Amino acid sequence: MTIGFDLDEFVPYLVNVLGTRLSVELGAEYGERFGISIPEWRVLAHLSQNDHVSVREIYRRVEMDKVKVSRAATRLEAAGLIVKEIPDDDRRLVALTLTAKGQNVVAEIVDMALDFERRFLAKLEPSEQETFRRLLKRMLA
Repeated sequence: MTIGFDLDEFVPYLVNVLGTRLSVELGAEYGERFGISIPEWRVLAHLSQNDHVSVREIYRRVEMDKVKVSRAATRLEAAGLIVKEIPDDDRRLVALTLTAKGQNVVAEIVDMALDFERRFLAKLEPSEQETFRRLLKRMLA
């Protein structure tokens, strides 16, 4: 036993557990309905905010390794949700773009995700929700 260390009070542990729990619970909802995994959703969500994005940009942004992003992109392409393109100006990169079908799926999942977020934040008072968001953004900055 380490003196002065309580895992249940250790902020990195608590944040990791909360983040994982939220991802898994939300993932179960959209996974059941759309057959989309957590890595696939992260790729779709990122593409919904940024068109023509490279695999490299996505794995840097969504905190996943390159292999997971590449596998997710391959599955999403097979499902007709994204297209992969090799830009003429840099043939080493693979740019990803949502298809119309992908945009529709993202729109439906976003509705689910926002409802999930509302249910999660409802555990806090409105002022606590604002503080929680502000603190999260500060810590991520």
